[in-house]
Amino acid sequence: MKTIWLAVLVVSAILLLIVIIRQRLSLQWVRSFSLHLVAAAVALYMLNYSGVVSGLEVPINPTTIGTVVLLGIPGIMLILGLQWALF
Repeated sequence: MKTIWLAVLVVSAILLLIVIIRQRLSLQWVRSFSLHLVAAAVALYMLNYSGVVSGLEVPINPTTIGTVVLLGIPGIMLILGLQWALF
């Protein structure tokens, strides 16, 4: 079963790379998304280790970085609000 999922993952990754390489617009999108991804990770890192928000630490994982990439600063506030409400 794992080999089937691995094969599906590899084939879909290859097809995605083919689509990205064939379309010039996609390269700009990937570049922009990568820049936002790095900026979100750096922002979360700086927030955690600067001590601005005492008592709360935002984990740096794909879910939190994805939320910050999609929502920006409101995404950070959303994560902090959820963490404050749940813990």
